[in-house]
Amino acid sequence: MKKIVASLYTMLLAVSLLSVVGCGSTSKQEGAGEYIDDAVITTKVKAAIIHEPGLKIAEFNVQTFKGEVLLSGFVKSQEVENKAVEVARRVEGVKAVKNEIRLK
Repeated sequence: MKKIVASLYTMLLAVSLLSVVGCGSTSKQEGAGEYIDDAVITTKVKAAIIHEPGLKIAEFNVQTFKGEVLLSGFVKSQEVENKAVEVARRVEGVKAVKNEIRLK
């Protein structure tokens, strides 16, 4: 009987530990390959903004993390803001665009 109770406690402990391990969060850091991919995406987004009439790269800050582009900065109109987001979304490799651009 004692062996059965001990076995049950051992199994309960093992299941508890495994369930806690499964609750771990995803990594907030990038590997070297992801970092390089993100740097390439950032460069492509900046180049696309430079080549788009009506947009000035000096008005924008572009950052990329795991394929998600963050656009920030200050612009004169909602039209310019919308255009920048649209241009960023068209760039190959961009998974999502987070817009933190503000109007002056």
